[in-house]
Amino acid sequence: MAHIIVVGNEKGGSGKSTTCMHVATALCRMGHRVGALDLDLRQRSFGRYVENRLAYLRKEGLSLPTPDYRDLPEVDQAALAPGENAFDRRLSGAVAGLERDCDFIVIDCPGSHTRLSQVAHSLADTLITPLNDSFIDFDLLARVDPDTSRVTGPSIYSEMVWSARQLRARAGLKPIDWIVLRNRLGAQQMHNKKKVGEALEQLSKRIGFRVAPGFSERVIFRELFPRGLTLLDLRDVGVESLNISNVAARQEVRDLMKALELPGVTINF
Repeated sequence: MAHIIVVGNEKGGSGKSTTCMHVATALCRMGHRVGALDLDLRQRSFGRYVENRLAYLRKEGLSLPTPDYRDLPEVDQAALAPGENAFDRRLSGAVAGLERDCDFIVIDCPGSHTRLSQVAHSLADTLITPLNDSFIDFDLLARVDPDTSRVTGPSIYSEMVWSARQLRARAGLKPIDWIVLRNRLGAQQMHNKKKVGEALEQLSKRIGFRVAPGFSERVIFRELFPRGLTLLDLRDVGVESLNISNVAARQEVRDLMKALELPGVTINF
């Protein structure tokens, strides 16, 4: 069975697609067979990222490790069982098609609550939740007291993850390993960074997730998208020497892969 990695957060702009592409490419580069799905059927940022990569490699005559991206298969409404949801059938069909050939499947969820996202979370062996380092994004995980910054209770996204965990438990599946990534950590606003960190640490003990450092705010991540490249590809496309920012960003990818603790993965880049 493929190990399913779901990248989810019910808010746009948190770095989900960038995380998906770097995790998937890193796994490919380490010799693993990786499938990829994008459940944002309208925007398809992850899907577009892989398509851009394939187009660039064809244009330049290059061969670089690339995840096997699939669109969700269409289904005949007449073939659905009474009460069966078409989106459930499409997602299960896509996963089943990749599981035969893949060690890992990376799934990008939309930045909103949808049926596809809800079902994908219940399939997750590893759940990655990128979070911009602010209380605006933190509000998706938990409510906080405005005076003390103490966590007062879980919020909408945490409740959805809890429901997914219950579904897996009833099905006899292993628990979700949930990792919250602190993205866009800046050198400034140290007081706010400390308060968010303390709130995450407090919440992690209450609802069961691990906190890991994610990606800093860097121009390079936006510049790589049109060619479908990641930081791990730069030397292969002719960048002989990396600047300090790129070296630091590459280390962030390495630290992320190490923090995920994926089965059978040895970091070698």
